[in-house]
Amino acid sequence: MKRIGLIGGMSWESTAVYYRLLNQSARARLGGQNCAPLVLWNVDFAKISALQHSGDWQATAALLIEGAERLERAGAECILICTNTMHKVAEEVQARVQIPLLHLIDIVAHEILARGMKRVGLLGTQFTMSESFYAERLASHGIDTMVPSTSSQAEIHRVIYEELCQGECSKKSKQFYLNEVEKLSARGAQGIILGCTEIGLLISQENTPIPLLDTTALHVNAALDFVLTDA
Repeated sequence: MKRIGLIGGMSWESTAVYYRLLNQSARARLGGQNCAPLVLWNVDFAKISALQHSGDWQATAALLIEGAERLERAGAECILICTNTMHKVAEEVQARVQIPLLHLIDIVAHEILARGMKRVGLLGTQFTMSESFYAERLASHGIDTMVPSTSSQAEIHRVIYEELCQGECSKKSKQFYLNEVEKLSARGAQGIILGCTEIGLLISQENTPIPLLDTTALHVNAALDFVLTDA
């Protein structure tokens, strides 16, 4: 089995979910006491968050590039960036390493199309919802993207950074997110992308009949498909 390289810590709460799901899924596929061979480079999210909010994406890319290069030297044979937002700089990271970076947005797009969807709603950080990198990548696969109102985006973003990234999951915020899911569905979204790794800590498919696309679970499954394939 190939070795997976994880660039995590954005936040560590969601990276812990990646670690758990990778090992649980490896055991489910292989049986016994098997687990996923991996290497983790954990960034300091305080630095990343400050740079994001100041608009210095070049500096955030440099931090992730350092992590990717270190993972490659440590023997990783593919890389996962364990966050949706930082896929804004995924191409810059891929350009600096020889091993493949498994691009989360492409993986999500393949699942959307496999489910026969063409129009989806997107929840995530304000960067993910308001900037073009996510929607344009989906559009390259023929998928239309809808986002919440500007005021709702601000609250979704606040909950991610001030609550979920701090390990807090409140009933009030959960209901707010579910309300936004319903609004997007009413506007014509066939499914909703949980486009921030922490959102899966707050809501899941059991909370709503509206189809949800959990990006963390999809990323993990694609990584195991890759590493279990003989090459």
